[in-house]
Amino acid sequence: MSATSDNTTAWEGFWRDAPVGEGEVFWDAAPSLAVARHLPLFAEYFDPALPVIDLGCGNGTQTRFLAEHFPRAIGIDVSASAIDRARREDPAGVAEFHQVDAADADRIQALHDDVGDANVYVRGVLHQCAPEDRPRIIENIARLLGKRGRLFLVELAEDAKDVLMSLAQRPEGPPAKVRAIFSHGIAPAEMADGVIPDLLAGYGLETTGSGRLPLITTETRADGTPVEIPTNWLVARPRAA
Repeated sequence: MSATSDNTTAWEGFWRDAPVGEGEVFWDAAPSLAVARHLPLFAEYFDPALPVIDLGCGNGTQTRFLAEHFPRAIGIDVSASAIDRARREDPAGVAEFHQVDAADADRIQALHDDVGDANVYVRGVLHQCAPEDRPRIIENIARLLGKRGRLFLVELAEDAKDVLMSLAQRPEGPPAKVRAIFSHGIAPAEMADGVIPDLLAGYGLETTGSGRLPLITTETRADGTPVEIPTNWLVARPRAA
């Protein structure tokens, strides 16, 4: 989810080539293992009358769940192939999907002009962005929130690197789902745990709740249990004037 052409190309290639089907993408867990576990953490903060924007929605698995809880659910992603897949996997049209680069201020402003203040849900996007793009994305999230929206954000924790390295360095080689990520030039950037709260504060957003919760992936260990990645979550709101 980056404004850089290389990163956009990487994501487009990834979603164009990703196998179709439930659980075929490393992080594409069923909503019951992802956004449904997050909902109790942000439900008390989000105004249920506002739309919700799933920023970095991919194929829309989590967006469709959010559509069951908010009057309007909008998934945005930098990849046209991801958006095309999200629309095809939502034949009932319960959610909306648009190709939008989260670092593009003009596109984000146009989205806010359309939907008004909105809640924003972000799962595992910023650690995959170039560091220079993160401030622009945070600034644009603040635009989407306006005065009434709230943010729920989940990002890989610092110690997630150890889990990912253990997968990449398996004697038999990395699992196919992990190999597909790296083969398209996508690699999680190292990011200290304190980076996101500091960035949010710099753009007028204050943290109102935080914690840790593992991201359950679609990859399994030898004993059949799912691989879990350590993540940090937080809820933030616009700072009162």
